[in-house]
Amino acid sequence: MIDSQGGKPFLKWAGGKRQLLPVLREKIKNIPYQRYIEPFIGGGALFFDLKPKNAIINDINEELVNVYKTVKDNHLELIEHLKQHINTQEYFMKIRSLDRDRNTYKSLSDLERASRFIFLNRTAFNGLYRVNKKGEFNTSYGKYKNPNIVQEESIKQASKILQNTKIFNKSIFELNCFKEGDLVYLDPPYIPLSKTASFKEYSKEGFPLDDQKRLANLCKDLNSKGINFILSNSYTEDTLGIYSGFLVQEVLAKRNIASNSVSRKKVKEVLISNF
Repeated sequence: MIDSQGGKPFLKWAGGKRQLLPVLREKIKNIPYQRYIEPFIGGGALFFDLKPKNAIINDINEELVNVYKTVKDNHLELIEHLKQHINTQEYFMKIRSLDRDRNTYKSLSDLERASRFIFLNRTAFNGLYRVNKKGEFNTSYGKYKNPNIVQEESIKQASKILQNTKIFNKSIFELNCFKEGDLVYLDPPYIPLSKTASFKEYSKEGFPLDDQKRLANLCKDLNSKGINFILSNSYTEDTLGIYSGFLVQEVLAKRNIASNSVSRKKVKEVLISNF
């Protein structure tokens, strides 16, 4: 069970960590830290659960970062804007298509973009964030009868937690903010289990194996500076090879990207850490 005292994410997110929170809590419960850093924030399950008093969150996804900044600074107006959305396929396609005309999309306010993002997140198939090579959102309509689009209380709670948080929109390799006393949780796009299993569309830039190796080198740098880190990734030979020398904990997680619910079985993942 997830601790009711912890905060909850307001976004659905492929690869979200809510089901692994008990394992993550247990791992870090005796680790003191002055600042929490999550460079691949995604849905932020661990971040919201911990409710850190001093934090940095980051993501390369500009639209996602805009949502967090809007929730932090303008959550009441965002809640009111979300109430005007309707759950029909025709309306979904209309809102989804806004980024096909870049001039039109650039004219949207940060509030309007954040509202669009959350609406699509709650009504698209599995809440999946996927873009094409042009950076256009292309997940299909989810056909949910009564999706919770507004989530007023969750957004209010998230806004309170975000008040003590600096929010960045950078590549992990440009962040350069780590120092002794930090606890860093890294949840990058996973190394694919097979050539056909890759999920590359989270950002148009992707996160290839060379980036995974750069991330492993960053972890070595964190370790050399005495900075505690945990990293989530898939259980593959590449993962075990790249992160050899660190502690490896195997965990099971149910992943929900598959369209057929029967295919959504638990798969082996790993937590890599230096403690």
